[in-house]
Amino acid sequence: MNEVLMQETKTEDPAVTEQEEAPRKKRFHLPKGKKGRKWMKILVVLVVVAALVAGCVAQTRKSVNSQLGSSYLVDTVQRRDLTVAVSGTATLEPADSYNVTTLVSGEILSAPFEEGDHVEKDTLLYTLDNSDAQNSMDRANISVEQAQLNYQQALEMRSPTVPISGVISEVYVHNGETVSSGTALAKVVSSTELTIDFMFPYTAADTFYVGQPASVFVGDFEGSVAGTVVSISDTQVVTSNGMQASSVRVKLTNPGVVSDSFTASASIGGYASYGNASVHMSGVETVYATGSGTVTGFEKLAGSNVTKGEVLCTVDSESIRDQIQNAKLNLETAQLSSQTAADTVDDYNIKSPISGEVIEKNFKAGDKVEGVSSGNLAVIYDLSYLKLEMNVHELDIGKVEVGQKVRITSNAREGEEYIGVVDKISINGTTANGATNYPVTIVIEDYGDLLPGMNVSAQIIGEEVPDVLTVPVEAVDRDGTVLVPGPGAMSEDGTTVADPSKIEKREVTVGRNDDQYIEVTDGLSEGDTILILNQASTLMQTMMGG
Repeated sequence: MNEVLMQETKTEDPAVTEQEEAPRKKRFHLPKGKKGRKWMKILVVLVVVAALVAGCVAQTRKSVNSQLGSSYLVDTVQRRDLTVAVSGTATLEPADSYNVTTLVSGEILSAPFEEGDHVEKDTLLYTLDNSDAQNSMDRANISVEQAQLNYQQALEMRSPTVPISGVISEVYVHNGETVSSGTALAKVVSSTELTIDFMFPYTAADTFYVGQPASVFVGDFEGSVAGTVVSISDTQVVTSNGMQASSVRVKLTNPGVVSDSFTASASIGGYASYGNASVHMSGVETVYATGSGTVTGFEKLAGSNVTKGEVLCTVDSESIRDQIQNAKLNLETAQLSSQTAADTVDDYNIKSPISGEVIEKNFKAGDKVEGVSSGNLAVIYDLSYLKLEMNVHELDIGKVEVGQKVRITSNAREGEEYIGVVDKISINGTTANGATNYPVTIVIEDYGDLLPGMNVSAQIIGEEVPDVLTVPVEAVDRDGTVLVPGPGAMSEDGTTVADPSKIEKREVTVGRNDDQYIEVTDGLSEGDTILILNQASTLMQTMMGG
């Protein structure tokens, strides 16, 4: 039974099989006739197009690789001697320069110099008419003198001084007393010698002689004081009661505190003088208070010696202190005005502030100038040396030191080389585009035919490093890497890049460098191949639309 069923299962109806297969064959067979031929052509065209596209893609990939490969320069790691140097360009300047100008106006009276002359510092270049300024200065000086006098008088109000050297003959005030302006403080005599003119009635002049001794009775003093005849009048005089008398002058030493308020009589050769004669004292001065206030510090007594200018005492009050302060301020103001006037006068004498050569003279004697609007009257250059200021990048400034030698060249003096020296390194840098440059001043003493204004190239010579492993500076990227070819990156002859996709980056450690090469201390070995992106080639391809 099972066998029968199995046989029945394997047996197929031919009619049914043909009906089921027919649609299947129809689905995969091309149509017959014209329609079939059309489909055949389309199929052939698609195959051809696909082949062409595949060929173009391959050719394009090959062309791209070729173009990219040409964007790299091939170099090798080599040993070289390095001279660490910093290069730059700058414009030559004189050691110093000065544009002669003026703030004043007037006619030029003299200008005793010419272009090309060498002038020393403070040499008079121009003299301008300063008559008005001179008059102003004279008036200012008079004001100073007046202010000084007022200030001195204010000081003496508080501190009265002795006008002459001598002896205090009388004291009129004491400490603690209040005085007003004009109060007498003390009397000072400059000498201890007294002179007295005596009259002798009914006595002929020839009765007396010069040098004759005399006895003098002063005031109420007991006894007499010895004196000497110093002169005799040639003519007779008349006394107050009408008597004829001879006049005789006697000199004597002050017996104490005698002043000109005293009177005296005398006896000469047995003759007595008529009445009482006034005592004459040479150099008598009374010290007065010139301000109102309280007296303090009066330590002198009658008979005390004093010197001219010595402060006798203090007369103090708020009013006096105010007057002193005002007088002081007025004096300072007058002095400032006088100095300004003197400076203005000096402005009319224009001098050279530096030593150097006159390279321009724009005004001469007889010309008129109108202050700063006249511009430069002359220009002076100090050509004792030339200098230049070169900007050094922040990455290189550490290589520069004062005193380093500098090689100087100029297109204007082709084939010539000059030697300079680093004179100054400024820390006042200028930052632009994320980097800072520092100005370095270089001095050239032996500058030959170089002239101020010429453009020069400068190379600051630093450390010399022999036999070190190097690569071109442009081969090292900012991140401290270089490009090296990986397996399959180079052409068969090793001179060009065949497949840029196989280029690799390698970290390196670098050291010192010059303008062209940089030292590699780690990451590469001598003879290694390195690749450098050819910026010029890349730029050209970009410009050509590549």
